[in-house]
Amino acid sequence: MESLLVITNSEAGTSDQQSLDAALGVLHGTMSVEVAATSNPGELDGVLHRAGSRRIVVAGGDGSLHAVVSVLHRRNELKDKVLGLIPLGTGNDFARHMEIPLDPQEAARVLVTGHIRTVDLIVDELGAVVVNNVHVGAGAQASRRGHRWKKRLGPIGVGKVNLGKLGYPIGALQAAFLPPALRLRVEVDGRVINDFDQPVLMVAVGNGTSVGGGAELTPEADAEDGVVDIMISRATGPLAKFAYVARLSRGTHHERDDVIYLRGREVSVSGEEFFASADGELYGPERTRTWRVEPGAYSMILP
Repeated sequence: MESLLVITNSEAGTSDQQSLDAALGVLHGTMSVEVAATSNPGELDGVLHRAGSRRIVVAGGDGSLHAVVSVLHRRNELKDKVLGLIPLGTGNDFARHMEIPLDPQEAARVLVTGHIRTVDLIVDELGAVVVNNVHVGAGAQASRRGHRWKKRLGPIGVGKVNLGKLGYPIGALQAAFLPPALRLRVEVDGRVINDFDQPVLMVAVGNGTSVGGGAELTPEADAEDGVVDIMISRATGPLAKFAYVARLSRGTHHERDDVIYLRGREVSVSGEEFFASADGELYGPERTRTWRVEPGAYSMILP
């Protein structure tokens, strides 16, 4: 009987727990299952330390998967592990990209009947990982402003019913009207693709296709092809910005003349200060950052 270690967030709400219980009901009887709830990186590290040869199932969203992959990568144990995913997050972009059902019970059935395939990983020069997508510019600006508004509005309300949920929509709206135009040099596999004389609206490096619950920044990405997709938007004029956003909503923005779309193994971004959003985690300001792909870095149970 296959043995699974299911990792979940100890701070998950009642609805998430009910969804998880339904998924576990599919697994019981066919697999040996241990559920471990963690709330911080220290607890997660301790749980993974005793995982042994068991398959590790993440019950959560893209951020939860990122956290598990990050710890295993840091411990040099990622290559030898087999991961599964029960999507319980808000966006679930990577699950969607890998065609893992968003219904937890259906996702659990994949853990029983699915196939093990290797998946690529993005790693930066500091050893930090990106499972799905990292982007610089307008999108990261929206995340940054949204986080500020979430902190401001979070105390207004009761429990989970508060105005903090309006933070990201407000940040996105501000970024749409006041998006940054950054002077950045973008190099792909040692070749300069964009230089300082050409300002950019945003740069995205994609292992998966979408962010934010379905916005396809790198719509042709494939997490199993050994390369990353790079999207550079030069839509910095007032009308061009709105036209770009309209095409982004349809996943056809990469066909515009002011957008460069290509593939590569290593991407370097440098220039004036910028913020980056990697799997939803915001960091910066930065002056330079390099991301490279590690083909077949780990294994997942997939449909």
